[in-house]
Amino acid sequence: MAQPNFKTVFVFLDTDKYCSPFDMLVAVDCFPDSAIFKYENVTSEEAPKIVFDLLFPRGPAGAAFTKIFINGSNFEEVEKVVAATQNAMKSAPWGNSIIVDPRGGYSTAAAAVAKTFGASMEKGLGSLEGKKITVLAGTGPVGQTAARIYATEKADVTITSRSLAKGQVIADKINAEVGMQRVKVVEVSKPEQTAAAIQDAEIILAAGAGGVQLLTKADIDTAVKCKIIGDINAINPLGVEGLGSNDDGIDLKPGVFGIGALAIGKLKLKTETEMIKRAAAEAQGLFDYAIAYTIAKDAILKKLAKATAK
Repeated sequence: MAQPNFKTVFVFLDTDKYCSPFDMLVAVDCFPDSAIFKYENVTSEEAPKIVFDLLFPRGPAGAAFTKIFINGSNFEEVEKVVAATQNAMKSAPWGNSIIVDPRGGYSTAAAAVAKTFGASMEKGLGSLEGKKITVLAGTGPVGQTAARIYATEKADVTITSRSLAKGQVIADKINAEVGMQRVKVVEVSKPEQTAAAIQDAEIILAAGAGGVQLLTKADIDTAVKCKIIGDINAINPLGVEGLGSNDDGIDLKPGVFGIGALAIGKLKLKTETEMIKRAAAEAQGLFDYAIAYTIAKDAILKKLAKATAK
């Protein structure tokens, strides 16, 4: 009896009203012959029903070709759906690979941290360990993920937030995860408060929403210890005054190097693509921000090694 020939299928579980086409297009570009099913407004209560229905029709062999991509703009809701999905799989005889990249927050943060790491190494400033880093808009999707990754690299992280209480919740959560007080929060509800938040920073990451400037040239002039500045905002006005989207290691001023949003975005896209390919190659597993950062950092390390070998 001939064995069935299974098509790769991506099942998108999105907590938002509309499923983002961005990640679906990346998945299709990775696997042009794949199929995509999408479910929107997914809650943690409804996710297990969908998971059970996608687990069993193809059997264990087919399940290895069925990939779950969990997405959404609300991190808390996404995390609940991830937990519900994993719990559902515990009661099943087999599982699926799960990709988690909420609105690109994981892959973007991974790329941003990796790029700042690469700039620090390239400029002879050393690794991220012990570095004082400020993440502006540190409670947003990219900001809090970047803070988490910086903390795992043993950096001393300051996140800014318009709400001190909201920022403290995120800082406490990250500190509990890493088992050490690595992250603190500073309230920045007015532009004039930014200078105080970055006064000790050696690295600054502007992780705000598109079209919102977080860092002015005047702010940069006050950050006398700063050596590297990154920005994830590619929509005018950009997040950092004077830093272009395509800039990659340029001098913002003597001794201060800038990395623009599109320079970060190139690595982000490569990172997400590799996440999807790895998930497709494995029958089971969770592919989240930790995997994303491993991929992005490895790409930077290879680039640095190649430059050294020349």
